[in-house]
Amino acid sequence: GCVIDGKLYPFGEIARTEDCFQCSCSPRAMRCCSLFHTPTGYDKENCKIVFNKESCNYDVVDKNNPSKECVAYSRM
Repeated sequence: GCVIDGKLYPFGEIARTEDCFQCSCSPRAMRCCSLFHTPTGYDKENCKIVFNKESCNYDVVDKNNPSKECVAYSRM
């Protein structure tokens, strides 16, 4: 298998690692792609980004009230 961040995964396709990556594991190589997109267009003065491991995505929230969502206009 392949080891990612100390955890052993079996050979083959890995739909989701603990750190939100999708990987292909073979005896010769391991290839991974992120399952999340980083927000780039949002109100940086009043909002901040917080990684949500459950949804494998970044939430854009109000700096003073994290329970309030902000709009993200674009992601990379």
